[in-house]
Amino acid sequence: MAEQSSAQAATRAIVSPLVRAIPPAVLALMQQDHDADELEKQLAACAVQAEQLGNARYFQGRPPTRQECAEVVEHDRCGNPVTRAMFLGKQKHVLALACAEQVLKKLWPAPVSIEQRYRYYPNARMVESISPEKEAKLIAEGCTEELRGTIKPDLVLHADRNLMKAAVTLDFKFPCPDTNLPKWTPYGPSSPYFGKDQGEIYKAALGGPAMLISPGFGVRAP
Repeated sequence: MAEQSSAQAATRAIVSPLVRAIPPAVLALMQQDHDADELEKQLAACAVQAEQLGNARYFQGRPPTRQECAEVVEHDRCGNPVTRAMFLGKQKHVLALACAEQVLKKLWPAPVSIEQRYRYYPNARMVESISPEKEAKLIAEGCTEELRGTIKPDLVLHADRNLMKAAVTLDFKFPCPDTNLPKWTPYGPSSPYFGKDQGEIYKAALGGPAMLISPGFGVRAP
């Protein structure tokens, strides 16, 4: 029986990037043999559901066209243009994260951080968390320069109570149009991480693999 269980686990690891990334100690805590597979399936389903609900809300269920995605629909408080792709992405993220929170409560047996902002010190190889209250205060005061160089992954799954260390980091991506491939956002010239992308910095700051969740591709490690 033990040999059969080991074989099943090995098979899952071959086909599932998320299962392969979960530390053995966490896998051992999962209540059912299929929980790891179910976790991946349900997180992917959250992305699909958010995509469908977002498109239903604004486009009667159809996906937006490339031209519609590129249209500027508003400006942020600093006067920067917000495209429909950016606007829809934010709306769909809210839906996906609410869904993911329920999935993780049921299937992930260790702590989870949702939209936690971190300050990363590359030279010191150190990371610290920024409380939601402090983040909101800085944004309300217009002190966004204070947040320069910080990172804010969608989901950080921890293996234990060390909340500065990730077992897996996950970001939802909603390409617009949906024919685009999901990818990590590269950092621009004004960022201290210029030349790198989100996934690289997530891994450097928090450890563990970083993966994307998208409606078209599910959970993947690009």
